[in-house]
Amino acid sequence: MVQTKHTLLRNFPLVGWGRYFMEILRPKIYQYFIESDLDGRPISRIFRSVVYQRAKGMVDTTPFGTQLDVYRVGYEWMSHSLNAINGVDCEMDLRTNVGSSQCTQPYSSSIFNISAMSFGSLSKNAIMALNGGARIGNFSHNTGEGGLSPHHDEPGGDLVWQIGTGYFGCRDADGNFNLAMFAKNSKRDNVKMIEIKLSQGAKPGHGGILPAKKNTLEIATIRNVEPFTRIVSPPAHSTFSNPIELLNFVKQLRDLSGGKPIGIKICVGNPREIFSICKGMKETGIYLDFINVDGGEGGTGAAPLEYSNSVGMPLRDGLALVVDCLNGFDLKKEVSVSASGKIISGFQLIKNLAIGADITSSARAMMLALGCIQALDCNKNNCPTGIATQDPQLMVGLVVKDKKQRVANYQNETVKSVVELLSAAGLHGSDGLVRLNRSMINRRVSPSEVMRYVDIFPDVLVGSFLNNHIPKKYIEFYNSAEATVF
Repeated sequence: MVQTKHTLLRNFPLVGWGRYFMEILRPKIYQYFIESDLDGRPISRIFRSVVYQRAKGMVDTTPFGTQLDVYRVGYEWMSHSLNAINGVDCEMDLRTNVGSSQCTQPYSSSIFNISAMSFGSLSKNAIMALNGGARIGNFSHNTGEGGLSPHHDEPGGDLVWQIGTGYFGCRDADGNFNLAMFAKNSKRDNVKMIEIKLSQGAKPGHGGILPAKKNTLEIATIRNVEPFTRIVSPPAHSTFSNPIELLNFVKQLRDLSGGKPIGIKICVGNPREIFSICKGMKETGIYLDFINVDGGEGGTGAAPLEYSNSVGMPLRDGLALVVDCLNGFDLKKEVSVSASGKIISGFQLIKNLAIGADITSSARAMMLALGCIQALDCNKNNCPTGIATQDPQLMVGLVVKDKKQRVANYQNETVKSVVELLSAAGLHGSDGLVRLNRSMINRRVSPSEVMRYVDIFPDVLVGSFLNNHIPKKYIEFYNSAEATVF
């Protein structure tokens, strides 16, 4: 009654505490007693359930038809064929080679992989379970910008080493990029690709955030930073400031790594910048090996609300732009495209592959496979499932031996569902991936109108930009783009 900080507690000391207690319980009560299978944010229960079922090897079929309103605006579906084939006869391990003609160690990637999550954001047990699952299922695991750790190495799964603006794992004491350290770490056998993170979907234009509670002595040593302090990476790279400098940096990394695929991760902001990068590739003759397109709906352990909600182009819009730009400049034959951002089911993979992605990755779906219950405590170091925490008492509950198999199970069953969907459309395995296109996905845009993706995102002919045949919506970006300016 004498404190001055909280008016409610000062006026109503007992009832006021009851209100705060109910606020703490509100998310749990809503999730378990109120929300339907179609509710729940950011991932609804119907999709959380399919991840749990596939991860545990349980029945993942549903009874009595769809719960979705198929006449609502935004409903999407895939066109099937009356000449469907038996998916059992198709290859189940769908893979794509990543690496341009300038890459001497191309990587044969699964179409579905683990997206970027750092050791620091996640516990060591979670990292080992994810990488162990990648080893079992023969798919890749992105390290996140926190760098390489012993927990990434121990299970032996394939790694995509992400290098962010903080250069963790290849930086000096002042935070500058360290060539010698990069060369040493990039030559590790389990490092298959290197990804330069320009921006991520959940907080594009903002550096990564590691809360002080999660910055333990072990993590600080790996990252070469001060322990128990809040670490915020710079918003932009210090080694380059324009597309040509970026591409020269890419060539340098490719040479130092022994010819491994080097690419970028980007959430599309100003479309002109994508055109600038493509113009840079044409002018310098230096190719990216891949572009990982992250959507504004992507997840993160910690981000300002405004960035998560209101910055960054959504995945399918950004993906279509990048694919169109690469095709227009006749660069798609050199540059593979990856898609990440709230990809959970086989149909969500299919939609992005149809737009033009070669491979996909997911972070939150893989966390759900580990046992995440969407408690939304990722930024507080008290994750109840031991995934997004550095508290030893919580992470001990995550048993690596059990969870790594669940990650492998989920990935395998989801890829299998992609094979079955392709078969339903009369497409066969890897050949079907090549033939999959935007005309095969439909979207209801009004109660009485349906459009195909090819109508929403019209295809750009290969090399058309070079012949000055530029779609009207891209003319402004093409004309204003320069290889010397982002």
